[in-house]
Amino acid sequence: MTRPTERPAVTTPPTTDLDEATALRHQLADQLAAAGHIRTPSVDRALRTVPRHAFAPEVPLPAAYANDIVATRRSDDGTIISSISAPWLQADMLEAARIQPGHRVLEIGSGGYNAALLAELTGPTGHVTTLDIDPTVTERATRFLPQAGYHHVSVVTADAEHLPSTVVPDGGFDAIVVTVDTWDLPWIDALAEGGRLVAPLRLHGYHWAIGFTKGQGALHSDEPLIVCGFVAMQGDGAWNPNRRTIPGTGVHLSWEDGTPLSVEQLAPALDREPTVTRTDITVGGQEPFDLLTLYLAGALPGFCRLEVDPDGDNQVLHPPPRHWPAAAIVRGASLARLATERIGDGDNSKGRYEFVVHGYGDQGHVAAQEMAEQVEIWQRNHRGARCPLVTARPAADRAPAGPDHEPHVFAKKHTRITVDWPIVPGSTARPTALGSGDAG
Repeated sequence: MTRPTERPAVTTPPTTDLDEATALRHQLADQLAAAGHIRTPSVDRALRTVPRHAFAPEVPLPAAYANDIVATRRSDDGTIISSISAPWLQADMLEAARIQPGHRVLEIGSGGYNAALLAELTGPTGHVTTLDIDPTVTERATRFLPQAGYHHVSVVTADAEHLPSTVVPDGGFDAIVVTVDTWDLPWIDALAEGGRLVAPLRLHGYHWAIGFTKGQGALHSDEPLIVCGFVAMQGDGAWNPNRRTIPGTGVHLSWEDGTPLSVEQLAPALDREPTVTRTDITVGGQEPFDLLTLYLAGALPGFCRLEVDPDGDNQVLHPPPRHWPAAAIVRGASLARLATERIGDGDNSKGRYEFVVHGYGDQGHVAAQEMAEQVEIWQRNHRGARCPLVTARPAADRAPAGPDHEPHVFAKKHTRITVDWPIVPGSTARPTALGSGDAG
């Protein structure tokens, strides 16, 4: 596939084996297209055109074109704080952005490569602004973009929480693409009516790349949510996990959305083995159940995420992986957490697992039953339905979330996020209004 002649020429450093880079680039695009991540000719052309290796000179050429992230900056403790995102996710988000020639586009989270892809999509009549809080990151973008032939991308160093008014075009951006984990969406006013915003939004610590369209001043999702992970937002928009440690147990609970509860009273609950409440609901060993956990996060008051230190002194059964804290709820001096229990090999020998709920404390079995009932509601009413719809409306004020639980509503600093769960066709459940509870 050839590039239109009006697009800027791409210059590759002379020390690079052009044939090898081109072959690897086309191989990667073929892989992404076969997997369904590339779905339009324009995104296909962009990924076959932009030299990814020009933005990742620190790694060998094959690594630059692997379908994986390329870490470009780390903190002193080794945490990745800037990277080139995995190509499959970039392709999905570019498709979701629906960028057309002539569009004015803002990228939040810079580095250069994705901005170059955006520039290919907007063409010579459009314009791309890429913004990052870290001057080291924007310096890279400022250096690499012209070297790769993209001279007209504007690179801005600023805190995205306080978007400079001078970068916002009259009428707003046609598209905003956020490439850092964000807990909130403070950019609604900077987006044109009918424009697209694609962002990896955090809801109780679950990360979803969501494509929104702005309509009547609010953002409305209209396509499947994509489970993802990005480097964390820095500056005033950085998220707070609201993490609490249960004394003497090595168990930590986080209320990233919602009001944190006291945890000191929970220590005795972890001194003995839990009760186990079965659900008879199963999942395959490689079958994702992220939508279930998002559903529980909205349905259950007191919802939190549970982590366990490897050397903690507690009776937590089957501690969750460190990279994936368990879904949990607190009820006074008791708590419950979602777990899975292997019950067989499954059809593909990858295992078959049953959802179970562990209850800790005198009333742990009651809390466990409450969570199990919500798992059953999800199974009966929502598991086979189309994807949930997410709406983000500007918050009426900047007050923190109150203690009262509103089902499937996440109160942020700048926005109020509601999640609407469609009903499985044929279910006896009554359709519910946006953000309301389930009929059960």
